[in-house]
Amino acid sequence: MDLDQPPVVRIDVGTSEDVDPLAWPMTIPAVDQLAREGLELPRGVTFLVGENGSGKSTLVEAVAAAYGLSGEGGSTHSRHATRATESPLASALRLQRGVGASRWGFFLRAETMHGWYTYMDDHGGPRDPDYHAMSHGESFLAVLRAKFDGPAFYCLDEPEAALSFSSTLALIGVLHDLQRAGAQVLCATHSPVLASLPGARILEVGEWGYRAASWEDLELVTHWRAYLDSPGRYLRHVLD
Repeated sequence: MDLDQPPVVRIDVGTSEDVDPLAWPMTIPAVDQLAREGLELPRGVTFLVGENGSGKSTLVEAVAAAYGLSGEGGSTHSRHATRATESPLASALRLQRGVGASRWGFFLRAETMHGWYTYMDDHGGPRDPDYHAMSHGESFLAVLRAKFDGPAFYCLDEPEAALSFSSTLALIGVLHDLQRAGAQVLCATHSPVLASLPGARILEVGEWGYRAASWEDLELVTHWRAYLDSPGRYLRHVLD
């Protein structure tokens, strides 16, 4: 038996009374593929890249919740909630845990971090600053410095939403260090900059489900390159 395993070795979909196999989210192509094939998750960083509605955030949120993390973000020990908006998919997921691997994890979900900051006002530790006193981007970077450390399991849902270009590069540095430390990261992103992390595994998510892709071949990268080269080619269709 391999005793050097990551926190999550494999993800499969079982049955749950909360999940209708003929309704959303099971009808999302990426979720349907996960139900049919399962997904092995290696150490290091795995990016899910795709358009809005492709299912990448649904997958990350469900995996985080199945791991035992709060659906609204935070560490394994965080327990806070405002309004539940997550799909019921987590109840059907079956995670194969790594033998001897860390059980600690953290979920950074961009759209709900404000609520987690309020929770940390009463539950923060000595390394936690006053997140509310910072700008949105500064608080994200502070969370990275305080919470992202060591070979644990990290889920991120569109973390670039609050970050400038230079701050996104700083996040790449954090993810690179986590890779070297043997951590496991599952990240949904729209950012071609973030997805350029060397050594990362990229799964492109869309109407086909999910498929392995190289950074250079991503539709995301192709469109951004073409737009920056000639914005007018795109804008004439929008502004007309």
